[in-house]
Amino acid sequence: MEPRDVGPGGARPVVVRVPVEPVEAAIEADAIDAAARAGNVVVRGPLFGVAAQGAGDGPRWRVVLEVTSGCPQLARDSLNSMLWFRAKDDAKDREERRSLLAAVARLESERVDALTAAGTRYRIVRAEEYAVAGPDGIEQPRPTDPEPPVPNWDRAARDPGIDDGLLLDPDAPVTPTQAVEQLALRTLHYTGERFPEDVRADAHRSLDTHPDVLLLPATFTVVEQTAARGWSPVAGPHPTAHAARKSLDFSLTWMWPRMHGLIPEGADPRSDARTHATAPADQRAAAALAAYVEAADSLRTGRVHRLEFQGTVYQIVRTRRLLRWGPDGPEGPRPSDVNSQEPTRIHLALDEDGQVIPED
Repeated sequence: MEPRDVGPGGARPVVVRVPVEPVEAAIEADAIDAAARAGNVVVRGPLFGVAAQGAGDGPRWRVVLEVTSGCPQLARDSLNSMLWFRAKDDAKDREERRSLLAAVARLESERVDALTAAGTRYRIVRAEEYAVAGPDGIEQPRPTDPEPPVPNWDRAARDPGIDDGLLLDPDAPVTPTQAVEQLALRTLHYTGERFPEDVRADAHRSLDTHPDVLLLPATFTVVEQTAARGWSPVAGPHPTAHAARKSLDFSLTWMWPRMHGLIPEGADPRSDARTHATAPADQRAAAALAAYVEAADSLRTGRVHRLEFQGTVYQIVRTRRLLRWGPDGPEGPRPSDVNSQEPTRIHLALDEDGQVIPED
């Protein structure tokens, strides 16, 4: 991907504010240090979510389903479910329920990217996921990125949601480093021959149809590095670096031991490698599990961002997302974006009173 000049009059001016509150000033100083170390922008590809705009929102949109889905249809299906449950449980009257169920019916049969239901506009929105790489590799979490005061490793504990309560406001003032990043990325688009022609054409067109850029909150992803494949994602995105560590801990102690047959089939699903490493039934498996437990325990020694285990390097990296913006708001899916599945019915039918209609 590379920049090109934006046509005159297409983009909004960027309003800059100077951080004065101590915590925000520290975050800005951290961003300046990160910018000094930055090298190449590494683009992974698009992510999709859902934004909504009510009558009083003006030009602003609210993210109602996090922008993390790997294809547009996954976001449409999530919107389908959200509207169905709203019709079932929260509709004020039959008229509102009919409007919501009409939207659900469209989402079951069409690849619809924008619709209105019960007076609210909904749109499938598209963001580009990227990271920054420097001399030391892909950027790791920054010292001022959010971390819990006391790390909670309980798998039942709910982490904060990505994009919870996020308001997309193209006129909101931004910090100096955010302004520099926004302006630098306005002209980013796919150009290399490795991208299909329709992908490049859509990316080039988006510079004119959606000339502005909004930066979404940073996320955190577990990646792995092997000699054969280089860096590739393992799990994520996550809202915090700690949530990413928890996902790696889960892989080491629950998922991977089961995948490799080290935990027997039929074992209590609440058990993990820590439980079975001390079980005398299979000494060979217990010894192998002890290595998994040792690797997982090393994640709990502090703000660990890098782990080497069985010839593979795992790293927590700071991933970013940019959303393009045009005269009518956030960019939706492009014609060249790939859908992994067709629209389909997800839930049972509801009547006008919100009661489920049995299949028979």
